[in-house]
Amino acid sequence: MNTPTRLPGDVLALVTSTSPWSAAATAAIAIAAKCQANVSGCYVDASLRMLHGGEAEPSVLALLLDAPTENADDRDAFASLARAANVPHAHWLVTRASIAATVRQLGAWHDLVVIDRDLVDESIFFDVLGEALMMCRAPSLVLPSGWNGAPRFGRIVLAWNGSIEAIRTIHAALPFLQMAQETVLIDGESPHYEDDQPRAPHFDAVAYLASHGVRARTRRLHVAPHEAGEALLRETAQVHGDLLVMGAYGHSRVRERVLGGATRHVLQHARVPVFMQH
Repeated sequence: MNTPTRLPGDVLALVTSTSPWSAAATAAIAIAAKCQANVSGCYVDASLRMLHGGEAEPSVLALLLDAPTENADDRDAFASLARAANVPHAHWLVTRASIAATVRQLGAWHDLVVIDRDLVDESIFFDVLGEALMMCRAPSLVLPSGWNGAPRFGRIVLAWNGSIEAIRTIHAALPFLQMAQETVLIDGESPHYEDDQPRAPHFDAVAYLASHGVRARTRRLHVAPHEAGEALLRETAQVHGDLLVMGAYGHSRVRERVLGGATRHVLQHARVPVFMQH
């Protein structure tokens, strides 16, 4: 008998709006209710969502504005929203730092970070979100543009390419994979080993999932690297996936905070939530 993997105990939402509540807030509360977890809502003021590229201090615009402070009405409303979903413990936070610095700090004590795709303006989306995903120690759930409601975990599509990021993501997503009625593994692995290259023991994704009670149906994917993101979304739509699970890949070792092409394409065009871990 397989023992269920530990469910997330603390779920964090980066909140951009309290009236109405942003999608991340309602989605995080729904996940917390499903997992019997605590939920935290962290309000990120619009002036702070522009910071990226290692900026430690607010911009001139941010300095001209009043520093964001905790609003008791927002705190009480968030707690009430959580209680209505049978989530007993809700924490309300207000950050005064950039998104990347905020998730780096809060990700240390949360098991999942829920982020709106609409968190920042399109022109700086990849700079800000890319930096945040690479700095966050917890897995992230990125909601697509215009998302409304609770994420669904009925059919999960898992992107597999043999990378360490993919392995970490599979491990982090196990609680949700165990909830799913079906898991579809899109296998695009293409190992590049030289004959004399030392290598660590091979990770068998299908066997690992099976050992945790997850029976994955495998579909092979043969595409050029620059077409991988588009192909993943096409496969996800074809099998009617509710959630896409994939590693958050950096563009290079030198600039880890820059998202790779497949990751960028998926985040820009996904119609379903994307679960990621760097």
